[in-house]
Amino acid sequence: MNRTLFIAGPTASGKSSLAIKLARDHNGVIINADSMQVYDGLRIISARPSQNDEADVEHQLYGTIDPSIAYNTVDWVDDAIIHVNHAWDRGKLPIIVGGTGLYFKALLDGMAEIPDIPMAIRTKIRAEIAENGAAAGHKRLSALDPDTAARLKPNDGQRIARALEVQIATGKSITAWHQETKRGPLAALDDAGCIIKILLDWPREHLYERCNMRFDRMLDQGGLEEVRALVGRGLDFNLPAMRALGVPTLAAFLRGEVGFTEAVNNSKQQTRRFAKRQLTFFRNQFSTWKSLNAQQMESMLAIINNKIS
Repeated sequence: MNRTLFIAGPTASGKSSLAIKLARDHNGVIINADSMQVYDGLRIISARPSQNDEADVEHQLYGTIDPSIAYNTVDWVDDAIIHVNHAWDRGKLPIIVGGTGLYFKALLDGMAEIPDIPMAIRTKIRAEIAENGAAAGHKRLSALDPDTAARLKPNDGQRIARALEVQIATGKSITAWHQETKRGPLAALDDAGCIIKILLDWPREHLYERCNMRFDRMLDQGGLEEVRALVGRGLDFNLPAMRALGVPTLAAFLRGEVGFTEAVNNSKQQTRRFAKRQLTFFRNQFSTWKSLNAQQMESMLAIINNKIS
């Protein structure tokens, strides 16, 4: 059966560099699994591979979606499978790399086929939670969907908002949708042992340092100008692309709401917090994956190369 390589990990963990090295060595095609790197106009602020790297080895699903589009996991799975099959047809190794854990889970575990939620409903619910607090949203969810509410913490505003919008827009609970989930399109391949799954797992303080250093590099490379151009389009800040790390905080500086130093510090802090959440998610959800860090990289590369070969 066709082999596939997964490389997952938190932001700033070195996923792209590892993927490029392995793609060079094994005739690979790198397929993006990062929900922000799919957007055009965010090359710097989303830490996409450089133009030289993308020219060096084949990259797919990088910068292919306009920021005005609310691209979702269902869209990504459909597109990713097209590129996986195309790689196999050409005798190439698909290397799926990124930090969006839900993308990998969708390929293996499947996902609920929840209809698109109208933007008006999504915006209204999230505005209400921002104004009244997550606990108030949780109380409302308890009345509409007690089963889902019982599984969520009262301070988990993001998941509460998602559950509310699904219930209100579809008339069916998000729990019911998930119970109808089918297996993912690569589940059988995984069962056969044909997917090599690598998780980059750094010590937290080391990862935080890498996050800070990378954001400084982004600014040196023109990250602020990239955000200025994006904001200049007048897009809705509820769109996924407009919530990319660094965009809201630098946009606040461009509007004169905060000073530059404060905007940079806020961006770094949010990046570190996001990396922490990613680490927790990956360690809990991907516990069966092979975990490695920089100190193990050289020895692990030899093992990975042997498995691919």
